[in-house]
Order: sequence, then structure tokens, then C-alpha cells
Amino acid sequence: MKHYSVLKEEAINGLNIHEDGVYVDATLGYAGDSSEILKRITKGKLFAFDRDQEAIFYSEEVLKKIGNNYQIIHSDFVDMKEKLLELGVTKVDGILFDLGVSSPQLDENRGFSFMREENLDMRMDQSESLSAFDVVNNYSYEQLRDIFYQYGEEKRSSFIASKIVSERQKKQIKTTTELTDIIKSAVGAKYYYKTHPERNIFQAIRIEVNHELDDLKKVLPEAISLLKPGGRLVVITFHSLEDRIVKQIFKKYSEVDKMVNGLPEIPKEFAPLIRLVNKKPILPSEEELKENSRSASAKLRIIERI
Repeated sequence: MKHYSVLKEEAINGLNIHEDGVYVDATLGYAGDSSEILKRITKGKLFAFDRDQEAIFYSEEVLKKIGNNYQIIHSDFVDMKEKLLELGVTKVDGILFDLGVSSPQLDENRGFSFMREENLDMRMDQSESLSAFDVVNNYSYEQLRDIFYQYGEEKRSSFIASKIVSERQKKQIKTTTELTDIIKSAVGAKYYYKTHPERNIFQAIRIEVNHELDDLKKVLPEAISLLKPGGRLVVITFHSLEDRIVKQIFKKYSEVDKMVNGLPEIPKEFAPLIRLVNKKPILPSEEELKENSRSASAKLRIIERI
């Protein structure tokens, strides 16, 4: 199974790995990043999270060939702190989030791709009940319009939502190609081929199905609280909504609280918790862009716990 980890070298270097450290891969996927971490922590421990059982089965086979000092946890990363505490882990040396959908998920019949006919699904965790089919066929016009606008940043969200509601009254919308055709008919061929709104709509539905942005807002402050002094948090995002959340949270925790800004001595509880390792995001190299076009929108941000 082929999977290409975007910005892998930059992310691994950003973690500043120590051989006896404790590290967390919040998004195990197909073990691209976890493999590199495990190779470097001969005396440490890796905890890896994923909600995709298929990815876990695959990654288990990959990681056990490298070492046995790891534990895979079948869980959404939003429950990271709780799950680690259950295992007696209160502090770690580094945490990595790679927020992209993995290549195998895009390439297999999981409903993530608008370029092939697949069942509308988009669930990262196949045990979850809400799927893309449910969103498209059961959400109200207002819900669809708001999701498309907020999560897809699509200008013609209202037209597309209205068309979906109209078409599903005739018959259920079951496949990705049916949805793509509806999007095209809603906005017209000229707009469709110029801006490709199907990308935005599929992104929006995927975010809704997997609660991606809400989970990210919740987990990042908890991840920061788990870091030891000098510990690193590395986050790779793939669209502007994710990156905006990461940037805002990192900014909040890296600045002095406004209530005490300007005082000659800052009380400890108001001091910054982190420092920005890179103030501007790290982007894929020209070489990586040639090798993998899916890396084009990737941005890497790194912070260190003070």
C-alpha cells in the first residue's frame, strides 16, 4: 500500500527527537511518520493514534519490523490526553499532527474522491454512524448551505445546497459522481470548470462527517499542556481553515496575556507557554511538489514548550 508522507523530513526534524523520549503521532495513518520516529527512539516510547481500523492493521505490520517500543491506540486524536492519562502518561517530548487524508483513503472506495464513482462515505472511522450519504440526503438546506460556506468557503453554497435538496426529492444521492453532476448543474459549466467548486464541497462534507475543525480546536491546547519543557508540537495542515486555527492557537499561547502586558515582571501564570520555532509556515520544496502534487497546499508549523 503506497502512501507518501508530506513534509516528512521537515516534520521529523522539527520534533527534535531524543532517543529516550516519549512521542505521540496523533495521526498514524499508514505509519510514514511513525516509522521515522520509531527508528530514532531506541530507548523511548511511541504512542500512535488513529480511528481508521484498516490503517491500524497495516501500520502494525510496518512498525513491528522496526521495534516493539510503541503502542497503537484506536481512538480519535481528540481523546489523546484522556487516553494517555489512562496509560499513566502525563508528559511527552513531542507530538506530531499530520492532518491530511492519506493517499490510500483517497485512492480506495471511501468516497473522498470526486474524480471517480464511489459510494458517498468519507468516514475516517468506519464504526461511526454519520457518513457523507447522511449529510447529503438528510441535512436541511440551511445546514448544507452553512457547511459549504463555512467549511468549503464556497461562494455559490446556496445554489448548490438548493440543487441538492431539489434532486434528492426525486431520488437518493448515493455516489460521488451523482453529487459532482449536481454541483455542476447548480453553478453552470463555466463557473464549474473555472473554479472547481466540487473540491470545496467535498472538503466541507468531509470536515462535517469527521468533526475535523472542532476536534482540532479542542485538542491543540491539550497537546500543548502535555509537552515537557523543551518538548515540540509539529502540525501539518492542508487547507486554510485548519492552518488558521493552528496559527491562532499558537499565537494565543506564545504571547504574554494582555492583562499584564507591560508590567516589569510577568507573573508565571500569565507568561507564554510556548515559543514559535518557525514564525512563518514551512512549505514543501519544489522537489516534493514534483513528486507529489497532493503536497501543494501543505503548511508546517512548529512550537516548543517553554
